[in-house]
Amino acid sequence: MKAGRFRHFAAIDWSGAAGERHHGIAVALCSGGNAAPQLVRTGHRWSRGEVLDWLQSDLPADTLVGFDMGISLPFADRRAFLPGWADSPADAKALWALIDRTCADNPHLSATSFVDHPEAARHFRRHGGRQGDLFPGGQGRFRVTERAQAAMGCKPYSNFNLVGAAQVGKSSLTGMRLLHRLDGHLPVWPIDPMPASGSVVTEIYTTLAAMAAGRSAGRSKMRDHADLNAALAVLGSAGVPGTGPIADHASDALLTAAWLRTAAPDPALWSPPALTDEIARTEGWTFGAR
Repeated sequence: MKAGRFRHFAAIDWSGAAGERHHGIAVALCSGGNAAPQLVRTGHRWSRGEVLDWLQSDLPADTLVGFDMGISLPFADRRAFLPGWADSPADAKALWALIDRTCADNPHLSATSFVDHPEAARHFRRHGGRQGDLFPGGQGRFRVTERAQAAMGCKPYSNFNLVGAAQVGKSSLTGMRLLHRLDGHLPVWPIDPMPASGSVVTEIYTTLAAMAAGRSAGRSKMRDHADLNAALAVLGSAGVPGTGPIADHASDALLTAAWLRTAAPDPALWSPPALTDEIARTEGWTFGAR
C-alpha cells in the first residue's frame, strides 16, 4: 500500500434501525495533514439512501471510506454463509445481491424480508425469543476478522445476532444492500482488489480507532467534546470546535476519520496474516484488525 495513496478520509457510523431517517447515522470527513475532521451536513438526520447518494455523487476524489458495519457474514467456519440452504451464495457479492433481491420491496434499504425468509431465518437470533434452529447458540458464528478483533481485546458481536443494544446484524444487512448498489461505482476492500487510484470503501470498527487513540475497548464511546479532543490529540489531529456533550455516533465518526488518516499508510494493516484470498472473497475484513 503506497503511503499517501488517499487524499481524504471518511468514516460512516451506520444504522440498521427501522424507518427512513436515523440519529444513529453520522458521516465525518477529513483531508490529509492534521486538520480537524468535520461532520458532513452537520445537524442533518441522514437516511440510508442519502448516504448512498453521497457516496455516488458527492464523495471527494481519492477518499478512503470506512463503514462501521459488517460487510459479510461468517463463511469459513462452515464453508457456507447459510449451510443447509441450496441458494446459499458462494461469495460476498452474491450474498449482497441475494439480500437486496429478497428485500426489493422493503423501503429505506431495510432488510426485514431477508431475516423473515424461512430459510435465512433459521440462522438468526431475533427479538421475541425467536431463534433459528441453525443458530448455534452462545454468541453465534463469527468471521475470521471478528476473531482477530477479539484477540485484540474487542468484544465483537455475531452478524447473525439481531438482539441487544450492541448488536450489529441489522446494520450489517442493510449495509450489504447499499454495497450491492455501490458495485461498479466504488470498490470494497478486500472483496474487490485495491485499485491503483480512486476512492475505496472498507469496513471499520470504531472501537479499534478509540483503542489507537489511547482508550480501552470498554471506554471506546466518547460523549463529551473534551474526551473526543483528547483522543484526537493522541492521533495528531487538531480538535473539533465545541464544548460539553456530543452524540457518540458523531464522535465515533469524527475520531475514526482521523484514525483512518494515520492508519492508511501502514502496509501491515492491508496485509493481516489471516487474510487469505478466499477470506477476502467471502467474509471480507475489518481494516485495522490484525
